[in-house]
Amino acid sequence: MTEFDSQNDQKRSIPLDSALPDWLQQLPEQSRPYAALARWDRPVGIWLLLLPCWIGLALMRIPAGFQWMDIAWIVLFAIGAVAMRGAGCTWNDIQDRDVDAAVTRTASRPLPAGDVTLSQAYMFLAGQLAVGFFVWIFLPLDAKIVALLAIPLVVAYPYMKRITWWPQAWLGFTFNFGALVGAATATSVTGATVVLYLGLVCWTVAYDTIYALQDRDDDELVGVKSTARLFGDKVLTGVFVFHMAATALIFLGAYFAGAGRLGAVLALAFLGHGMWQVSTLSKNREAHALAMFKSNVWAGAIILAGLTLAALL
Repeated sequence: MTEFDSQNDQKRSIPLDSALPDWLQQLPEQSRPYAALARWDRPVGIWLLLLPCWIGLALMRIPAGFQWMDIAWIVLFAIGAVAMRGAGCTWNDIQDRDVDAAVTRTASRPLPAGDVTLSQAYMFLAGQLAVGFFVWIFLPLDAKIVALLAIPLVVAYPYMKRITWWPQAWLGFTFNFGALVGAATATSVTGATVVLYLGLVCWTVAYDTIYALQDRDDDELVGVKSTARLFGDKVLTGVFVFHMAATALIFLGAYFAGAGRLGAVLALAFLGHGMWQVSTLSKNREAHALAMFKSNVWAGAIILAGLTLAALL
C-alpha cells in the first residue's frame, strides 16, 4: 500500500461531522455547505434551543391557562430557534475554524474544509440574524428587552472553551435564555421563572458534558477546556449531580408557579430519564455519548409536557 492510499484510508475512517442526510442532499449543491454550517442536519440543537422558549411560556400560563395568541408565539419561537441556532453555529464555526481543523470529528466542517469562505460565512450569518430580527419585531416589549440581554452571552460563547473549564455552564445560560423570553412573552419574568431557568442551566451542563465526551482526547491536544475534561474519571458522577440539581430547581420553579402535584411528577420523570442516561453511559461512555446527548430532547419534552398539563388543568 502506498503512502497516498494509506492517507486516503485514514481520511475515510474519520467521522464526517458535516455529512448531510439524504433529505438535505436534495438541496442545490451550492447550498449544501450552508445547510451543514447551520447544522440543519442536526435538529437536536434546534429542539434544545426551542424547548426552553415553550417551557417558559407554559410555566407562566399555569395560573390562568393558555390563550389563542399563544399559537402565534409557539410558531414564532420555532422560526426564531431555527434561525438563531443556525446563526450561533455559524458564529461558533467562524471563531473556531482553526480549532475545528485540528480536531478529527470537526475537520470536515465547511469552513476548515474550504467549502465556504470566511466572507460567505459572514454573509450567511447576517441572513440568519435578519430572520431572527424579524421574529424579534413581533415580540412584546418586555420580551424584546429580555431577548437583547442574551446577545453578549451568544457573542462570547465561542471563547469560553479557551478561558474557562466551564464552557458548558456558559452554554447553559445562553441556550436557555429562551425560557426567560417565553415567560416575558406570556406575562413577565418572575422568581419562579428564574429558578426554572437555573434548573435548565444545570440540565445543559449535564447534557453538554455528555456531548463533550466525544472530543476529550482531541480537546486535550488542542488545549480546549470542558467539564468532560475537568471531571476526569468522575465525569458520570458530575453529570448525575447536575441532573439532580436540575431536577430540584425545575421542581421548585414549577411549584412556585402553581404546578402542584404535576410538578412533582414531571420532576421524577425527568430525574428518571437522567438516571437512565448515566446508567447507559456507565457501560461505554464514548460509544453512547452522542445517543445520550440526543435523548435530552425527550428530557426537555418531559418538562414541557408536565407544565403544559398543569396549565391546561
